[in-house]
Amino acid sequence: MKIDYNLKLEQNQKLIITPELKLAITLLQYSSLELIEHIEQELLENPVLEVQENAEPDQEQEKEAEGMETPETDEAAAAGTADDLPWEEYFREMDLDSTYYAPVRSRETAEHQPTVENCAGLTGSMQEDLCGQLRMLDLSPQQFAFAAYLAGNLDHNGYLQGELEELVKAIGAEPAEMEEALKIIQRLEPAGIGCRNLRECLLLQLERLVEPPSLVVEIVTNYLPAAADSRYRFLAGRLGCNEEEVRGAVDFIRTLNPKPGSIFGEGEETRYIVPDINVEKIDGQYVVTANDSTIPQLTISPLYQQILKDDAGDKQLSSFIKTKIEKACWLIRSIEQRRMTLFKVSQQIVLIQEAFLELGIKHLRPLTLKEVAGNVGVHESTVSRATANKYIQTPRGLFSLKFFFSTGLTGAGGVDYSSHSIKTYLQELINAEEPDHPLSDQRLAELLQEKGISISRRTVAKYREEMTIPASYKRRRS
Repeated sequence: MKIDYNLKLEQNQKLIITPELKLAITLLQYSSLELIEHIEQELLENPVLEVQENAEPDQEQEKEAEGMETPETDEAAAAGTADDLPWEEYFREMDLDSTYYAPVRSRETAEHQPTVENCAGLTGSMQEDLCGQLRMLDLSPQQFAFAAYLAGNLDHNGYLQGELEELVKAIGAEPAEMEEALKIIQRLEPAGIGCRNLRECLLLQLERLVEPPSLVVEIVTNYLPAAADSRYRFLAGRLGCNEEEVRGAVDFIRTLNPKPGSIFGEGEETRYIVPDINVEKIDGQYVVTANDSTIPQLTISPLYQQILKDDAGDKQLSSFIKTKIEKACWLIRSIEQRRMTLFKVSQQIVLIQEAFLELGIKHLRPLTLKEVAGNVGVHESTVSRATANKYIQTPRGLFSLKFFFSTGLTGAGGVDYSSHSIKTYLQELINAEEPDHPLSDQRLAELLQEKGISISRRTVAKYREEMTIPASYKRRRS
C-alpha cells in the first residue's frame, strides 16, 4: 500500500458564532437588571464607553443647530473613519459630539420619579428581632447564649431545624438547659415561634388565649389530619358532638398562623419589578412602548476619537483604541438590536392577545413561540430568549411575557381556550358550588362541556392540582 500526499480543495457552508453574534444572543436573554449589571461592567473595562447624560430638549436642539452650521465638525468625523474599520458607518452618521440614540426624559417624567420616602426600608431579620427580645429579658449569659443559638437555627417559617438532641451535642449543653432555652424562645413574639411541628405551633398559639375552646384543643392535639381533610362526620362521632360544632372549631383553627416566622419575610430589601414593555390604550388602539428609562444610554467618548485621529503614528495606541471602539460599537448595536427585537415580539403578542386586554383572562388565546416567531420573522429560540425574564405592564396589570404563551383546547364553534382561561372557569365553578355537595372532577368536566369547552376528567384533575385545589371529598363541608 502506497502512502502519498495531495492537496484537496473543498467548499462548504457552516454557521460560525462571531463575537458580535454571541454578544447579541447573550444580551437578548438578559433581564433589565442583568443588562444594567453587564453595562456597568463594560464601563469599567472599556475606557471609550461613556454614559450619555440626557440634556434638556432645548439644549439638544441648539447643539444640533450648531452642528449643522459648522462644516468642520463633519470633516473631523470623516477624518476619524479613514481606516475603514467595522465602525465606519457609526462615525459617518455622527460627529464627535453626537451620541447614541437616547430617548429624552421630559421634565414632567422626572418630577414624578418616586422619592426616597416612598421606598420600603430594610427590614430586620427574624434572628435579629428575637435576639432583641431576649436582651429585654432577665437572663443569665448562659441562658442568653443557648436561646440565641436556637434562634439562629430557626427556618424562615419559625420552625426549629434539626432534633433538639443533635443541637445539644453540637454545643455541649445539657438537655435540660436546652429545653429551658427552647421554652424561652417559644414565649417570644410572634406566638408559635420556635415550634418543632405544626401541632406544637398551633398549640403554642392556643396557649396565649385566655380561654381556648376545649374542642379546638382536642382536635389540634389528636385529630389534626382529619380536620385538614374536612372529615366533619368522623370528628363529630369521635368527639361526641354535632357536625356544626366541629365545623366551627375547624374554622377557628384555620384562623391560626401555621407559619409564624413568615411575618419577618426574608430580612431583605423589597425588590420591585420594573416592566420592560409598557402597553397603553390610546384612541382605541393599544400602543406598545419600550421602557428604557432604567437602562444607561451609551456613547463613545469623543476624547478617544480625537486621540485616535491625532496619534495615528503610534500603532500600539491606535490598535488599542480601535479594538476598544469596535467592542463598544458591538455593545451599542447589540443593545439596540435587543430593544427592537423585544419591541417587535411584544407588539405581536399584544396584537394576538388584544381580546384578553379588552375582555379579561377568559379570552386569553392559546399561543406558541412558533406562531409569534413566524409573524415576526425570527427563529423560535429568539422569541424564547426575548421573552425570558421580561415583564409587560398592561391596563390589566403586570404580567410576565411567558404568561401569554400557553397550551389550550379548541371548543365548540372553533373557539380556542387557553389553559389559563379554563382554570378561570374551573375556579368560578368551584367557588359557586354548594359546600355540602362539592362538584366532582367528572361533573366539572360536564359543566365545562356545556360551555363549549371539550375537556376530559383527567385534564380537569390536572388543572385542579396545579391550582392547589383539593379534591371534592376534601372540600365537603358536612
